Parts: sequence; structure tokens; C-alpha cells
Amino acid sequence: MALGIIGHNTSVTMAAGILLLVQQSPLSQYAPLLERHGLQLGILILTVGVMAPLITGKVKADEIVFLLGNWKTLVAVAVGMFVAWLGGRGVGLMTADPTVVTGLLIGTILGVAFLRGVPVGPLIAAGMLAVILRK
Repeated sequence: MALGIIGHNTSVTMAAGILLLVQQSPLSQYAPLLERHGLQLGILILTVGVMAPLITGKVKADEIVFLLGNWKTLVAVAVGMFVAWLGGRGVGLMTADPTVVTGLLIGTILGVAFLRGVPVGPLIAAGMLAVILRK
């Protein structure tokens, strides 16, 4: 929690606070369930958030087809595919070796705090690490 506060990372601070509350309450019996399914639940919530503009009308189907003719959109599609692939490698690494999560979290927070970075997420960082480690 302290690293989240120091790094001005609201998500990390809130997540640590929620986990502390779970740990110190009768909800602690659900901690193994959270550990087992939390990552998948988080990905589901993130996916819903990313897709929400499709139902609010901010992005329309006919606009998507039109935008695919734009070279910047095509590059964005390719980058999105690459990042999704990296995220998939990250999930695999984090599942196989959960100890890397601590290092990735500390590195992300230090990057936000001292390098004026943005917390892009441990899945992508883990995916990059998996590529580096050839996992």
C-alpha cells in the first residue's frame, strides 16, 4: 500500500487496501478464491470497460469499417494485437511464477514515481518479461 501511495498509483493503493480489509475480516476465507480467479475477473472487467463505447454510441460499426482504411488505424490494430499477445504471455508467466508479480509491481511503481511514467499494467510488463526470459 505504501508503494502505491508513494508512487501516486490509486489502483495499487486501492487494491492493497481492499486486500488488507479482506485479510483482516471474515472475508479472509475467500482469499484463495480471489487468488485463483482474481486475474480472470480483472481481465473481464477491463474488457467490458474497453468495449463499452460500442454500446454507448461513441463508436459505431460503420465508423469501424471506415477507419480500417486509415493507415494509423491499421497500425493501431497491429499494435493492439501485439500487446494482447504480450498480455497472454504475461498471464502465463504470472500463473507459472507468481513471484515475478512483486518485482513487476515495484518496478511499475518506481517508474511512475521517479520516471514520470504511467502504470500500463503488470500483464504487459509480465509479457515483456516472458519474451525476454523466453518463457
